[in-house]
Amino acid sequence: MSKWIKKGDKVVVLSGNDRGRTGEVLSRSGEKVIIQGINIRKRHTKARSRVQSAQVMEREMGIHVSKVALCNESGKRIKPKVKISKREKNSSFISKLGKSISIAM
Repeated sequence: MSKWIKKGDKVVVLSGNDRGRTGEVLSRSGEKVIIQGINIRKRHTKARSRVQSAQVMEREMGIHVSKVALCNESGKRIKPKVKISKREKNSSFISKLGKSISIAM
């Protein structure tokens, strides 16, 4: 299921401090996803010059892709169904939110 999650999808967090919260996927790198407003951590930055002062920045950190699942607009978890077309060997269809989405495999 984790390989179907991509940038722009709405997901729900399954475990951790933010369990049950939903958000949009901002980016994905490897097996980590960054979700808007989820897993916010504080970063302390050092003053690099006299103009720039030291500060504490809040930013979203990555969550392992197995800890999130696709969800609909109401925040309920959905499981995509994959159907491989017999005509086209290199494509499949994901039935997500009641409509089919064609993807290349």
